Amino acid sequence: MRILLLIFLLSYCFVPSSSSQTYNAIFSFGDSISDTGNLCIAEKPSSLTVAQRPYGETFFGRPTCRCSDGRLVVDFLAEAFGLPLLPPSKSRGKNFQRGANMAIIGATSLDFAFFQSIGLGNKIRNSWVNGPLDTQIQWFEQLRSSICSTAKNCRSYLRNSLFVVGEFGGNDYNANVFSGRSPDVVRRYVPNVINAISNGVEKLINLGAVDLVVPGVLPIGCFPLYLTLFPSSNKGDYDQNGCLRRFNNLSTYHNSLLRQALARLQNKYPSTRIMYGDFYNQIMEMVQNPQKFGFRYPLRTCCGAGQGTYNYNKRERCGMSGASACPNPSSYLSWDGIHLTEAAYRYIANGWLRGPYCNPPILR
Repeated sequence: MRILLLIFLLSYCFVPSSSSQTYNAIFSFGDSISDTGNLCIAEKPSSLTVAQRPYGETFFGRPTCRCSDGRLVVDFLAEAFGLPLLPPSKSRGKNFQRGANMAIIGATSLDFAFFQSIGLGNKIRNSWVNGPLDTQIQWFEQLRSSICSTAKNCRSYLRNSLFVVGEFGGNDYNANVFSGRSPDVVRRYVPNVINAISNGVEKLINLGAVDLVVPGVLPIGCFPLYLTLFPSSNKGDYDQNGCLRRFNNLSTYHNSLLRQALARLQNKYPSTRIMYGDFYNQIMEMVQNPQKFGFRYPLRTCCGAGQGTYNYNKRERCGMSGASACPNPSSYLSWDGIHLTEAAYRYIANGWLRGPYCNPPILR
């Protein structure tokens, strides 16, 4: 029995270095789940916790502005197709013909004007640094001339490239939740978020994208940050896994509407291949069956100040004085309370490549 379990784990965690299915490039859009360095180019790294140790310690041996101890999902996807790790789109002197990453920490799907209209303009930076989805698409358009020379060449090149669009939505909801609005109130803005994501995907299709992975949002009610900041004395507010129901209900509502929107786009553009990346159910499986993935602490953060049930303190976050990393990040699902470990991202990438957590799977 132990041998069978070992074989399963080895096959499940293995991400191939190459595949018979090839892509010219990967182009990524998103927020801190995907950023490989754009925010560190936009701001002074000395002011950013993600630019401090122990971020990046597992794979890179140094901080790279990735919000993890190592590689992200998009890194594992690039490796799977024999492509280089995607350079941040704001890098100077980089070759973007094999891919580029437009994602930036803090990105939203909705723009600054929307947040102003609902009284949250002070929660969103009104500059290119914020990089909402529309802005990231503009960054991509600015790069196109360095990727392909003519419109015809671009169409051909992009047809055989993979686009990863998101996740988007998490920061839209965070701006509301961290301003004191309940998940039930935030729920009213979900259709606006879905509409922005759908419009962004459609713009990329019209620019030549054919294969697109569009992820849903994560089960934020299982993350140490939310569990620490929004505790409840009512046991009924928690599910059987110890996660906060009201936050996970917000995530499932978003994901339900997103899948409906993607189905409409697939019907409208039958020559495209629009794949839904299921962050939510894959992470829930890790929470429910952590030992299956080698995790011992599904609801506790690896990098923290050693305080409380979940090892999260917003005043001593990972990268700040007083916080340190656990000796075995691969035993943890959460790296810093809101982002995942490299070990978790490896499993997720594999679930998207082969299924069942991408519909349809990336690998045909």
